[in-house]
Amino acid sequence: MSTIQQIATAIENGKVKIIEELVTEAIDAGGDPNDILEEGMIKAMSVVGKRFQENEIFVPEMLVSAKTMKKGVEILRPHLAGGSIGKMGKFIIGTVTGDLHDIGKNLVALMIESAGFEVIDLGVDVPASRFVEALAEHPDCRLVGASALLTTTMKSLKDTVEAIHAAGHKDKVKIMIGGAPVTEEFAKEIGADAYTPDAGSAAIKAIELVSRDA
Repeated sequence: MSTIQQIATAIENGKVKIIEELVTEAIDAGGDPNDILEEGMIKAMSVVGKRFQENEIFVPEMLVSAKTMKKGVEILRPHLAGGSIGKMGKFIIGTVTGDLHDIGKNLVALMIESAGFEVIDLGVDVPASRFVEALAEHPDCRLVGASALLTTTMKSLKDTVEAIHAAGHKDKVKIMIGGAPVTEEFAKEIGADAYTPDAGSAAIKAIELVSRDA
């Protein structure tokens, strides 16, 4: 098994204690940092996301895998070309206005980042106007994730989608939504591009959306 394959296996199995040593070993052996990132890390997190989606693993295991990747990236970062971290593009994320829940949003952000995106986290209680401002600040961003954990704040999701479209981003930006009360039908009703029920499927869908536009 190559060192890159060992890195992938370590991430898939959440072996935090050995990831630094494996990444260092791969670099010292002359491995291409971009190959280590793509083949050893991003693909591994895609496997983790699919396992989570299929209920083969659960939140604790997924978190440990994501933390393992994050630790590996810290070692790899100085060796990468400037654009390699976040090579999948930017992803703006936030919990909509009136909603202060952040655990699910943070988990999605972690998985999205582990899948190779640069995450711009706007936090919680984010008004629709702030999403629009963030897109103006990051004109190269093509993905937005918005969440609502309360039935009372689902209208804020609708307002957010409408504001992004009204600002002229309808054909430029894909909007993903999620949260406990949210459904596929609601996503279609408000004009969002995708609904994902959990962090694992969010990462998979994000990759799919940017790959489709590539």
